[in-house]
Amino acid sequence: MTAPAATLHETIDVETPELVVLSYQVAGVGSRMAAALVDYLVLAVLLFGLSVLAVAFFGPSGRLLPTAGAAWALGALLLGNLVAFWGYFVVAETLFDGQSIGKRAFRLRVVRDGGLPITFAASATRNLVRFIDAQPGVFYGVGLASLFVSKLGKRLGDFAAGTIVVQEGLVAAPVVAGPTPRTGDGTEGAEAQHARLRDEEFALLDRFLGRRDELVPERAAAFEAQLADRFAAALADTRGDTPRAKLAWLRDAERTARARGLAARHDVGAARERHAITSRSAPRWAGFSAQVAEARKRGLASLGEAGVRRFVADYRDVAADLARLRTATRGMVADDVFYLNRLVAAAHNLLYRRRELPVRTAVRFLAFGLPAEMRRSGRLIAVAALLLFGPAFIAARAVVGDEQVASALVPPHMLDRAEDGVRRAAAGEGYIDDPQLFRPVMAGGIIANNVQVALAAFAAGMLAGVPTFLLLLTNGVSLGAVAGLYVAKGIGSLLLAFVAPHGVLELFAICVAGAAGFVLAGALLVPGQRTRRQALREDGTRAVVLFTASAVLLVVAGLLEGLISPIEWWPLEGKLAVSGTTAVLLYAWLRVGAGRRPRRGSAAASAAAPALAPALAPATTAPRAP
Repeated sequence: MTAPAATLHETIDVETPELVVLSYQVAGVGSRMAAALVDYLVLAVLLFGLSVLAVAFFGPSGRLLPTAGAAWALGALLLGNLVAFWGYFVVAETLFDGQSIGKRAFRLRVVRDGGLPITFAASATRNLVRFIDAQPGVFYGVGLASLFVSKLGKRLGDFAAGTIVVQEGLVAAPVVAGPTPRTGDGTEGAEAQHARLRDEEFALLDRFLGRRDELVPERAAAFEAQLADRFAAALADTRGDTPRAKLAWLRDAERTARARGLAARHDVGAARERHAITSRSAPRWAGFSAQVAEARKRGLASLGEAGVRRFVADYRDVAADLARLRTATRGMVADDVFYLNRLVAAAHNLLYRRRELPVRTAVRFLAFGLPAEMRRSGRLIAVAALLLFGPAFIAARAVVGDEQVASALVPPHMLDRAEDGVRRAAAGEGYIDDPQLFRPVMAGGIIANNVQVALAAFAAGMLAGVPTFLLLLTNGVSLGAVAGLYVAKGIGSLLLAFVAPHGVLELFAICVAGAAGFVLAGALLVPGQRTRRQALREDGTRAVVLFTASAVLLVVAGLLEGLISPIEWWPLEGKLAVSGTTAVLLYAWLRVGAGRRPRRGSAAASAAAPALAPALAPATTAPRAP
């Protein structure tokens, strides 16, 4: 059998729950970049479509149509752009088992390090960390460098999520019965009792004859003479007139011997069974390959209950064949092993693919899972709060003591707004003009901006948390300086009336996002008794849960900031009441939600056990050089 081209690529060995070792071919940089280009083209078309919808809400003069419906629609489209840009890969990989449109086109798939299908949390982690990978300059260089340096071609997001991108796809069955061997004069030869060449010798002969016509005649003749001399013992009973005819006869004889399951003359032990296993099992493999192709096209459920039972039974048999073949080939690369490995890997991914996420599970995650993780990460949230509010307090005191300090800490446009704030306070106006009709648009823009700030704080954890630290520090200084400036001018209540409704949730959400970044940084810098890879895989899930909690809080805060905070006629007491209400609800969410635990022995837990069993089954990986 000829060695497959895939042997030139890096591979990774995965032990399945059936104790069968699968070898995945790691996706190359070129194919991943090509798939990414396709995905970004799809994403560009999607974003363009959303932009066309946004334009539809403007009149001929380019101004927003004066209807509340148009304003709400435009605000939703602003959020839609954010969700599309950051959610496309997450949704595609989750729904289609690790494949986006681009990956599907190039037969790539994202799997977890253990070879099991990707989960929503893992997909979210690897793709949200793309915020760092995709940044220009030094950050993009870090992401690109990790892709080239890693033996398994991992981006920063893959390290955080414990995932790997593999090349996938069924290959043609290598077993084809060759012609009956003939002697040099064309008469039927005696039936062979064994193969004459070792596998590596046959691979050399087959490759040469397959490419002979591409060589110049003199060079081809020289190679023929060398091979004829090397295989003289195997060619002893042939009567061909030329070395080429003799070598062609030998190749046909070897093909036939292997198709009949005959071992090579020098094979011993398990190696003598290899071709017999292949010859005897090839029809069954072909039938199972058809089942896999049908299940991949229509879904495993399309096979019906009896069909799924048959699929599982055939999978076990074929996996056992692969284990025997690996033993028989003694670790050598061969087409039949390569083919069967791809077949078993494809079936493995079908059987162990993720289960659908029920709506009830999603609701329980929002109600109980998010607050539980925030309570667990309370110390890190406190550290993030100290980094945000500590500099804010110092900056505010400095500006209140000397208003001139504000020129060094506050952006020029905020200085101008503070000057105008004196006039607005005297006139009984609010912090900013009340947009009224534009409030939904304002809310959508605020949510999009704040979520991206939280995303930056989370993803920057993969850079040892240094950018997360600086982001909290600089934002704290900016917030404190602005607050101090308004107090120094005697209009602190003007700012407080605007910030109060949304401030509690927004500031707490930024601290939670900072904690998410510190969780990733801790896995990198202080993994403890775990390996760094294991720490990243476990803590990456924790971090993305914290970011999710932050995003949920920011959505609510953005709605309050866009719809309620700008209202001028609301008294300060009313807005403080909103602030107090949000604080009480947040406290209740953290205390009551996190305190609930699933009942032991409940029907839901019993029903979930079979679905979770594959994900909890042992799976190990070990990189293997080509």
